Amino acid sequence: MDFATAKNKFLQTWGALGSQWGINKTMAQIHALLMVSDEAISMEDIMQELQISRGNASMNLRALMDWGIVYKENKPGERREFFIAEKDLDELATKIAKERSKREIKPALKMLKEVSSIQANETPAEKHFVEQTKKLYDFVGRADEMIDKVTTYKDNWLGKLMIKLLK
Repeated sequence: MDFATAKNKFLQTWGALGSQWGINKTMAQIHALLMVSDEAISMEDIMQELQISRGNASMNLRALMDWGIVYKENKPGERREFFIAEKDLDELATKIAKERSKREIKPALKMLKEVSSIQANETPAEKHFVEQTKKLYDFVGRADEMIDKVTTYKDNWLGKLMIKLLK
């Protein structure tokens, strides 16, 4: 398999996986393209490589920057904007975990806390509902605490040392 075929296969597969992870295909493909590129890429080059519109490229680049996993990079003498992805895979995983917690887990916890604290009229269905939603709240809460600890642990010098020792 030549380089162009391998790169295209990677971009297509990463895009398909992205939709399974809860992001759109184009966003995943742009991220993949930037992640495997050895230098910053202009929006025009992204549009050409992926055959997408300026609006689609702009919207998805903005979203990737909001996640903190893509950055603008200036090139002297260039008027165009260039973009580069986070290359450190540990840092990438940490940023994605934090963002998913903020966007998905924290709102779910808020909802579970609200619905599990209803005043049940003591019917079996109501008791079961409160019991199950409290269990879900506890479970999701523990998972979120674990994500917080892992991402915070990685950010401090002792955590970094421990990770290096485990590798």
